[in-house]
Parts: sequence; structure tokens; C-alpha cells
Amino acid sequence: MSLNIVGISGSLDTPSRATTLVRILLAQSVAILGGRSTFISIADLAPELGQSIDPAHLTPKVQAAQQSLGEADLLVVASPIYTASYSGLLKHFFDLLDPLALQGKVAILAATGGSEQLALTLEHQLRPLLSFFGVHTVPTALFAHDQSFLKDINGDYTLTDSLLRERIGRVLAETAHLLEPSRLAPPLYARFG
Repeated sequence: MSLNIVGISGSLDTPSRATTLVRILLAQSVAILGGRSTFISIADLAPELGQSIDPAHLTPKVQAAQQSLGEADLLVVASPIYTASYSGLLKHFFDLLDPLALQGKVAILAATGGSEQLALTLEHQLRPLLSFFGVHTVPTALFAHDQSFLKDINGDYTLTDSLLRERIGRVLAETAHLLEPSRLAPPLYARFG
């Protein structure tokens, strides 16, 4: 069975550092773990997502994005940090999800921002959000400082931080460990369920 990897960027900008980081993580995940990847952009969903208030009445585009997340084996969730928090529309996207839709999945957490102090947002906000959904988050999270990227003449970003690239390797090793079937929680749930 092929690994289904879905990445979601909470950035409202295109292009963006967070989106670049998600795309790198998706490419590296496929290269190291195998499988196929899908990318979801909150910026692309923003107009429809902003008007969605009832999970029972979502647009087809938002429903398709939610379905992709629900069918994933591995999630890559990243956001720029705005005013000491991940993006509001990313939170709204998760607010509209069925609380059981992501149970038992594995997720890599990542964020970008202008100060290392913002890295704590990963541990104090993004990790608890995914834990609420019953997601097994990879222990090492990735925070990329804005200066870890170089912007080219077309406005696209390139990751230039070699230490962050090494950390990505560590995160993927931890991810492979969590994806081992014997390590996931469903068999434990089955014993007590």
C-alpha cells in the first residue's frame, strides 16, 4: 500500500516561505518514505473558506481539501506565524473538520516567522490543535526563520539554511519510526475499545 502524504500551508501569500517549506517536506517525504503527495493551500481556499461557517454546507473545493486530509496517512502542516499564532484561516479550516477525521494519523509540524521566539507557537498552539484530533505529531517540529530563505527575481523562495535541511532529515527519520504499524495507537485502542 502506497503512503498518501498531504501537506497544507496556512499561508495567505503566494508564493510564501511556509508554502516553500511544505513543498520541500512533501518532496523529501516522498523521496525517503515513498508514496504520493498532495498539496493544499489555504491561500487558494481563502475566499470560499472565509464564507464557510457550517460544516454541513461547504463548497466542493473546501470539501475536497478536507477529504484529502482525511484520506492521508501522513500530514505536513505548516503556517507562517502571525502575531504569535498560526494563521486564522488555517484554524478555521480545522474548525470545520469532523473531530474524528484525522484520528491516528501522523503529522509533521512546521512554521516560519521573523523571530525564534515564535517557534514556541508550534509547541503551545499547533501541536495541541493536532492532538485534539488524535493525530500523532512527530516529536521534532520545524521552525524556519524568515532569513533561512532567499527570494529570487520572480519572488519565489529557496531554503538556504543547511542546519534546517539537516533537521528535516531528523524529522523524517522520526516520521518513519511513527509510521511503523506496530507503533501506531489503533491496535491499543482495539484492546480497550
